Amino acid sequence: MLNIALPKGRLGEKVYAMFAAAGFDCPAILEENRRLVFENEALGLRYFWVKPSDVAVYVERGAADAGVAGKDILLEHAPDVYELLDLKTGICRMAVAGPADFRDDSRRRLRVATKFDRIAGEYYASLGRDIDVIHLNGSIELAPLLGLSDVIVDIVETGATLRENGLAVLAEILPISARFITNKASYEFCREQIEALRRGLEKQTEERA
Repeated sequence: MLNIALPKGRLGEKVYAMFAAAGFDCPAILEENRRLVFENEALGLRYFWVKPSDVAVYVERGAADAGVAGKDILLEHAPDVYELLDLKTGICRMAVAGPADFRDDSRRRLRVATKFDRIAGEYYASLGRDIDVIHLNGSIELAPLLGLSDVIVDIVETGATLRENGLAVLAEILPISARFITNKASYEFCREQIEALRRGLEKQTEERA
């Protein structure tokens, strides 16, 4: 069995649809149940749902041979995996956001609230800007509203949440999308199967373009 880690939620459902359309379906995954592991013995595939931020951990450590993770997770945690394909879905952007009238005062350290410490740090380092990173796990938008931070670094999809809270995108850092990744050892020993998956998914990305 080739083990494939899929991210729970809307992105995972979109990605599984791509696998299925490429001929790598698993009917049991569509049934109404609370199971986390699903097998298609005929195809030699085993899918399982995990928290999106954990997919790369399962793949890097070999519990999964392959999986789908957001580029944000790959950049933030730098797992030792192969990134084989941009699936061109789950598209959003990593951005700096804050009050629309915010003006950076370079005479003091910029307070940045984020759950992406590495990405924020590297971005501002590239600008030569000294920052104070404030790590948060949720409701990042609240930080500048309550004076905890000057700005935030977070994923932005439509920007609706920012606008509803009186915030705006101040700078775009990089585009984000879902990526097909594989464990390095698995790629050596199961290359034929993994490459078949990659080719099938690549065809799906081309058809949806």
